[in-house]
Amino acid sequence: MRKVLSRPSSTIKMTEFSRSVMAFVRKIPKGKVASYGQIARLAGKPNGARGVGWILNSSAEAHDLPWQRVLNSKGKISFPKKSDEYKLQKSLLKKEGIEFLGDGSIDLEIFGWRKEPAKIKKSPKQPSIFS
Repeated sequence: MRKVLSRPSSTIKMTEFSRSVMAFVRKIPKGKVASYGQIARLAGKPNGARGVGWILNSSAEAHDLPWQRVLNSKGKISFPKKSDEYKLQKSLLKKEGIEFLGDGSIDLEIFGWRKEPAKIKKSPKQPSIFS
């Protein structure tokens, strides 16, 4: 039987940002990881890393999100090392084939998900009525 962390019973208000965060977290392939900041950038809020963490904490279980694939910018698990949450996340990642370095980090060059926000296409410059 899989151990499930107890999570807050309430879910977050479904904003465009929260829906986008959840969609991108679902897209992280098995055996790859992303950072909170990367998910925030993909979801359209480059400074929204803490919001990503909050969304995962409050809705990962209710929405069956692969929360374990999201790490801090140093490639480390954000939970305290001796906590049950840390041990569970590390175990889930190892089951996906992700390897940890001696300092507890993950080599993002090897295991990092290579997804970045789409570039916004600039429309051709329209002539000004004043030119």
